Amino acid sequence: MLQMMMAGRVYESGEFKTAMDSNYYPLDNMKKSVAILTSSQNIDIATMEFGQYQPILSPAQINPNGPKEWLKHVGSARVSLTAQANTKPLSKDEPGVVPLTKCALMDASVRKCFNSSPPICMQVNVTQRAKDDPDADKHDILLDWEYAAGSNVPTLLNLTMVCPYIGPKI
Repeated sequence: MLQMMMAGRVYESGEFKTAMDSNYYPLDNMKKSVAILTSSQNIDIATMEFGQYQPILSPAQINPNGPKEWLKHVGSARVSLTAQANTKPLSKDEPGVVPLTKCALMDASVRKCFNSSPPICMQVNVTQRAKDDPDADKHDILLDWEYAAGSNVPTLLNLTMVCPYIGPKI
């Protein structure tokens, strides 16, 4: 069981990444997650935001004492990303959809994955900015869609949450 660590360090661990990614990859696991969320009374899969689904899919991995710390970290990222303009389209198959902020882009990407038929798998990574990065105090989101050969329809989203610099790893 994974425990929360100060400043989100647990999110950078391989164990946490494997546990979280098992909800979204491979496709059979993503389909199971979609079924869980669709039947849940605690979320609307059509309008959900990044991170809201994690306490439903993996409550013990987030924190066996409850989701408050997880939601705090997700909320902090959302505030930071909402303050940053976005100019990138959602994906190749939706080039005209350009969410106004990086937070809106992240939310739209996650909704696209869970609401597509078939769902689109995700793999999530968490990194930390370098101390000397000019934006060391800000979150960022990197979205890299993979496509089947000759298609503009995505088959996988590699989502990287870039966290602010918080110091050396303990």
